[in-house]
Amino acid sequence: MIQEKRHPIREILARQPLFRSLNEDELGVIANGTREYRIRRNEVLFQKGDQPEGMHIVIMGQVKLSIPSAQGAEKVVHMAGPGHTFGEAIVFLDKPYPVSAIATQDSIVMLVQKNALESALTESPLLSRKMLASLSMRLHELIDDMESCTLRTSMQRVVCYLSQQVPAGQIEGFSFHLNSSKQTIASQLNLAPETFSRVLSQLSDAGLIQVSGRTITVANRENLLRFQA
Repeated sequence: MIQEKRHPIREILARQPLFRSLNEDELGVIANGTREYRIRRNEVLFQKGDQPEGMHIVIMGQVKLSIPSAQGAEKVVHMAGPGHTFGEAIVFLDKPYPVSAIATQDSIVMLVQKNALESALTESPLLSRKMLASLSMRLHELIDDMESCTLRTSMQRVVCYLSQQVPAGQIEGFSFHLNSSKQTIASQLNLAPETFSRVLSQLSDAGLIQVSGRTITVANRENLLRFQA
């Protein structure tokens, strides 16, 4: 992990959804306590059990948050892309990280140090509300993930995932590139990799999708959502 010094931290922070609308003084407190890092693909940002230093913001690339097992497997909890934050709840709880964070692509990540974040929250009710909203959204995502893992079939999980990849402004056919490995996506959906591949094959045989490497084309989103294997 290499510390970056080429980019204006204050300007980058001002463009992040969490810090928009903050005044210059509030933004300055956060910027003074923020460091920017360049992380290579497959590099570990932190491991489960490490003590938290602060909140992370993904500026470029992608970071995988996962829970490792003693057998070498993992459960992917979240894939954080540009604009996503993680680690904020742990900062307030003052407990070790419950997950590991690994870059799945060459990435740029900012670390807002704990004392700077706490000072900014004390001074800014607006930031406190935004932080609460962010944590609430994360809770909803966790509940959705639990529902997917316990109440949906493997076909329903994959169909739901594919339907959520529709680009903005498109409601029928669309194509997208898998920005993570099939094994990682399968773990997110709580599926074995071979199960994920088998479901993709079934959808392809049904004429609902086309798979070319890591590019998937959905012929019609509504037909996909109505499909039952």
